[in-house]
Amino acid sequence: MTGSFVEKMKAKMAELGIDLSQIQMEQFFAYYEMLVETNKVMNLTAITEEGEVVTKHFCDSLCLIKMYPEIVKTVSIIDVGTGAGFPGIPLKIAFPGIRLTLLDSLNKRVKFLDQVCRGLGLENVSCIHGRAEDVGRMKEHREAYDLAVSRAVANMASLSEYCLPFVKAGGSFIPYKSGEIREELEQGRKAVEILGGEIQDVVHFELPGGDGARSLVRIRKIRPVSAKYPRKAGLPGKEPLGR
Repeated sequence: MTGSFVEKMKAKMAELGIDLSQIQMEQFFAYYEMLVETNKVMNLTAITEEGEVVTKHFCDSLCLIKMYPEIVKTVSIIDVGTGAGFPGIPLKIAFPGIRLTLLDSLNKRVKFLDQVCRGLGLENVSCIHGRAEDVGRMKEHREAYDLAVSRAVANMASLSEYCLPFVKAGGSFIPYKSGEIREELEQGRKAVEILGGEIQDVVHFELPGGDGARSLVRIRKIRPVSAKYPRKAGLPGKEPLGR
């Protein structure tokens, strides 16, 4: 583990009020190394420079603490469209008490996530290969989680249809968004209502170091999702609800 990595992580975590142990710091560094090495043979991320990974992947993922302080408790979380493991794996390293499910539609990414979780010794993590539209209809996953998160690039309406079916009534869905989202919020509000949710809060912030505008949107699940949703694979993206 390099000194520069430790210094960068400590500085960013201090801004978030997160205190990492030596073991957790080593897990983050091992994850960084596995990410960069695997990225040479598999397209996982365009961000590989140490400082940028710390800020734009690790710190960005952990900004959830601003919106969801319950993360320090034993809550069940599903990360939908997790890709290389963001935000789920950083959340699990920093808050090891959570029960985490990582869902992605590309099997080779899921195999990478399995390797990471085994390599870091992470417990109570499931890595699932499948599309959200299909897995969201499975009995063992439907309305089974306290929280769904997603950093996937999709509009609010589509993301809500992918993610709200996983959330228990009384639970939350929190998408990570970048840039100006006022118009997207308004366009997605109807879809959220159709899917049994309500927009409860929005937090706007800059990543530490001024690395970009970010927003977290807390959507509360107030009633079960109709059996009609999610629609068959591909439709939520092509024909967003409420449009």
